[in-house]
Amino acid sequence: AINPMATAIKCAWRVTTVSPNYLKELEQQSNGLELLLQHEQHKCTGILNGIDAQVWDPEADPFIAARLNGKLDAFKIANKQALAKHFKLDPKLPWITFIGRLVGEKGADLLPGLVSRALHNGLQAAFAVLGAGDPGLQDALRQLSYRFPGRFDAALEYNEGLAHQLYAGSDFIFMPSRVEPCGLNQLYAMRYGTIPIVRAVGGLADTVPDIGEPNDQGRGIRFTHFDLDDANLALYRAVQCYHNPEVLAEVRERIAALDFSWEKAAAEYIDIYDQMI
Repeated sequence: AINPMATAIKCAWRVTTVSPNYLKELEQQSNGLELLLQHEQHKCTGILNGIDAQVWDPEADPFIAARLNGKLDAFKIANKQALAKHFKLDPKLPWITFIGRLVGEKGADLLPGLVSRALHNGLQAAFAVLGAGDPGLQDALRQLSYRFPGRFDAALEYNEGLAHQLYAGSDFIFMPSRVEPCGLNQLYAMRYGTIPIVRAVGGLADTVPDIGEPNDQGRGIRFTHFDLDDANLALYRAVQCYHNPEVLAEVRERIAALDFSWEKAAAEYIDIYDQMI
């Protein structure tokens, strides 16, 4: 039988994926295409996606309660306070937020056990979830909001405006993905000074170096294994970061200044097309 994807890779002049690390992952695990991708790696390139910097602009976002005017701390505080009408959570605690489809690919099935364990063990944080998906998972999240009032709340829907407000008002965005070719939520979050907590897969590994690295270029908190222990440790590290005002301010300022617009990605694509002419 002919494999259309394998044929396309073999015949193409150039092959692109949406992040360098995802390309490496495909060379190791891609349903039988591994050896072909390794053989053709000379013509393969990973280029990170961009985001629309006009849609995701904290200085002009029409969906958020308070726009950024240079003072990032005040911006975060005002927008967290505005979230009180949507989520019954303690604003004095660090907010850790999950936004996305409630499916296994996004690692959402880790949430019930992880949040339950963290809060039962006394982690001083509040958790917000925005998204819809697996009915059983939605039921489990509803139960968490009953068990942990003031510490966990979920809006089980898709809501673009509320997503913008959460990126602006949350302290951390949590992305425990099983698979993430590029990932956009972490890019949106960083525009608003919200620190990513990510599993180091695909584009998450490319875009979120860990704040524990000695080069002062950290953007968030990474964990490796898809399990409760590794993810739980990442949550504790996030709370430690939150309670270190100097580090928190430094990381927020660093990530809010990053440029993830399409201009950079477009230039890389144009470079590849120029090479083929």
